Amino acid sequence: MHGEYKVPGGKLVVVDLDVVDGALRDVRVSGDFFLEPDDALLAIDRALEGAPADTDAAGLALRVDAALPPGTEMYGLTTEGIGVAVRRAVAHATDWTDHAWQLIHDDPQPPALHMALDEVLTAEVAAGRRPPTLRVWEWGAPAVVIGSFQSLRNEVDPAAAERHGITVVRRISGGGAMFIEPGNTITYSLSVPGSLVSGLSFADSYACLDDWVLGALGDMGIKAWYQPLNDIATEAGKIAGAAQKRVVDGEAVLHHVTMAYDIDADKMLDVLRIGREKLSDKGTKSAKKRVDPLRRQTGLPREAVIERMIDSFRGRYGLAEGKVTDEEMARARELVATKFATQEWTARVP
Repeated sequence: MHGEYKVPGGKLVVVDLDVVDGALRDVRVSGDFFLEPDDALLAIDRALEGAPADTDAAGLALRVDAALPPGTEMYGLTTEGIGVAVRRAVAHATDWTDHAWQLIHDDPQPPALHMALDEVLTAEVAAGRRPPTLRVWEWGAPAVVIGSFQSLRNEVDPAAAERHGITVVRRISGGGAMFIEPGNTITYSLSVPGSLVSGLSFADSYACLDDWVLGALGDMGIKAWYQPLNDIATEAGKIAGAAQKRVVDGEAVLHHVTMAYDIDADKMLDVLRIGREKLSDKGTKSAKKRVDPLRRQTGLPREAVIERMIDSFRGRYGLAEGKVTDEEMARARELVATKFATQEWTARVP
């Protein structure tokens, strides 16, 4: 069995092992991390040898902690990361490069149709009828997208939304409200098989699925990091928020991210009620102090930022051009009519 895990902000940990009679055997840890002294690596292998195969990542980390020689120094490596790599090996997790990725980047679509496409495409990945997919959205109208469990009346000022011509839709994933203006927003979805995040905690799966875009931002000169649970941040402020949904008993995962390319902070705060409270909690007087757009940080047009993100993904993992099939689009339009454009769904949490 083979498992890999890139420690957030650190290095790659690789674990090869067997499971015999319910216990870990022939455990071999490797990677591009730094570790002193040399014999600490052998101590790690010995600590994991014979551990029950169902031991969770935290339990495995405790075994390693207890076995490390005095004065051990780890760089780009954590005992928790070792535990996660073991869990991924036991769970037969896949790596990004094990998959043939497809790109969908279509013309602008109405907000409700984007919600439906996320559900349909991820279900298709779960069923094995679609390869893992990166879908870059183009917005056909301004919108507020609220999380699956948010209260509509607590999040949105309906009079302000109507005044600004903003559509309110509810997505299938949790998390907070997102303020969308077509030219000011970059949104993408990853519809991936559950095996890609096997062995990872819910929080770790966010870091895993955000890692590629951190690299893409780094290529554009932006030092960004994953900020638990679901933000991407820089020294200048937050630039993106993510949300996830497991579908078909975890057979596939939807991970979607909205990035602030630019922002009309006054309009956002006029429409989003919760925004005022969130900002006051953080002791800031302006959304511009909390959300720092990519336009200012990159100096690039929105289309160029998207193109560089796609190129970065393609360079790392490969990416073939694709499209939404006629059958997928038909099912998505049906979901718009029966679910995502209905008041029953949008106000399901009043």
